[in-house]
Amino acid sequence: MAAVDLGAGSGRVMLAEIAADGVSLTEVHRFPNDPVRLLDTLHWDVLRLYAETVRGLRAALARRPDLASVGIDSWAVDYGLLDTTGALLGNPVHYRDGRTEGVPERVVAALGADRLYTTTGLQLLPFNTLFQLVAATGTPILDRAERLLLIPDLLSYWLTGVAGTEVTNASTTQLLDVRTRRWSTELISAAGLPERLFGPLRQPGEPAGDLRAEVREAVGATGPLPVTAVGSHDTASAVVAVPAEGDRFAYISCGTWSLVGVELPEPVLSAESREANFTNEAGVDGTVRYLRNVMGLWLLQESLRVWRSRGYDVELPALLAAAAREPGLAAVVDPDDPVFLPPGDMPARLARACAERGEPVPDGPAAITRCILDSLALAHRSAVRQAGRLADRSVDVVHIVGGGARNELLCQLTADACGLPVVAGPVEATALGNALVQARALGVLDGGLAELRGLLRRTLPGSGSLRTYQPTPGVEIAWRDAAERAGRRDG
Repeated sequence: MAAVDLGAGSGRVMLAEIAADGVSLTEVHRFPNDPVRLLDTLHWDVLRLYAETVRGLRAALARRPDLASVGIDSWAVDYGLLDTTGALLGNPVHYRDGRTEGVPERVVAALGADRLYTTTGLQLLPFNTLFQLVAATGTPILDRAERLLLIPDLLSYWLTGVAGTEVTNASTTQLLDVRTRRWSTELISAAGLPERLFGPLRQPGEPAGDLRAEVREAVGATGPLPVTAVGSHDTASAVVAVPAEGDRFAYISCGTWSLVGVELPEPVLSAESREANFTNEAGVDGTVRYLRNVMGLWLLQESLRVWRSRGYDVELPALLAAAAREPGLAAVVDPDDPVFLPPGDMPARLARACAERGEPVPDGPAAITRCILDSLALAHRSAVRQAGRLADRSVDVVHIVGGGARNELLCQLTADACGLPVVAGPVEATALGNALVQARALGVLDGGLAELRGLLRRTLPGSGSLRTYQPTPGVEIAWRDAAERAGRRDG
């Protein structure tokens, strides 16, 4: 299988070989995903993403001409609009663009926070698709649009010519009914949006069409090649590949964002859950990803970009080693403060936030990095503990998957903050989850999530893909005090 995994900072095409007794994953193509600012709007370069996907599939087929299936996942909420001929109307807008400023407040005032939450189960984030669409109301592009496709569905459409919307990503739009897993036509109408935009829904594992003839020629396929719907929201695929046993676990899908939560059979729609800003997103096999978005390693990524642009010689391994030598919990911030959302001078923003909170201002890249990682670990602690309490779910272990699983300092700090063992890995959880759903759809594997995860537990430890971090004895009081200082008393 080819797993096309598009992240907010880079994309990759992975070649997955899966059998009933083993899993292997090989990267065949990786490429940057850089936003483009045009006039006053931040866009995704979606045509380049499509071109790089085609290059990646060509590389995969060059290695394995017997490729059996393709699956695509990406980040959530962003979309392309098609006209009646199927042509793309404008470049998709980046979720970090400022066009939704003030829109969530207007929508909540008109529709009601409780109504929005009990219908969709989603936390209020300024870039949710609902708010993006309301911000676009009255524009020529939205007026002409016939169909909305989220990013992975847009690429799938260009590959196959078949349009559809996969449900795990649709659940992040704030327009899907969390109970029925169908579009909420009542909410769509109340928001003043055209119902024609929202087409048929697909479930993970369902066919999404075969490559068009010209695409087959471009990638070197000699015969039909199907695209299979997977958990097209990258976190949905990542959670499939959490190598957990049983249900007493929390997960952190850690990269640009930290998605922190638990897996449930039903949504949690209480007023307390809404006030805690937890979200209920659709997972694979009818599960619910009950989680909170934490700003994640974006703070460090953007800081690195700024330091390098100023000529600093900063390499991540050396920076993390230096950060580990800095005093712990000397300065902490709230990583979810909206000031940290857009691109810009992140080190200066962090310094200002510390000063405004009465915290010591970190001086230099190592101290700023330690501030970021301590703050993220506190946010992880709060989200894990609140998720368990609000969902009435005991948590015995925390699984960190994604790129953040490589960050040994963050993994250890998270274990210390949560007071729980942390199992780090697999790093490429999203691509693995993507491929596992394809393999099951092809009949190579069977069973539910427990069986898919069992295969990973049997396969990954010997490859060095998993590492366990135990909490450091005697640090609980320091983390409790820091949580109170950061305003996370009940975390």
